[in-house]
Amino acid sequence: MDKPRIKVDFNELLDKDLVFLSKTDTREDSDGNVVILSEGLHVSLYEHNEYSDGEIEYLYAEGVVVPNVIQENPIAIWCCKINEKGITVVNE
Repeated sequence: MDKPRIKVDFNELLDKDLVFLSKTDTREDSDGNVVILSEGLHVSLYEHNEYSDGEIEYLYAEGVVVPNVIQENPIAIWCCKINEKGITVVNE
């Protein structure tokens, strides 16, 4: 089975390899399917941005779902620990 592909905001990094994922136990993937989040679930992350100058930026990463234990009163209960490949950026 392929990894769920989930849209994130890479501006919400808690650390260089940790990004907010969800405030609830579910997220919708890029195909509109409901994904039940659980610790250790492998996921693909993406963000697509189009800027006013016409530049298009694609960001991708892969990682595993982890609980948000960094914040005392978390705004998101789930995060994604990005793997050693980091975030890939492609500009067009």
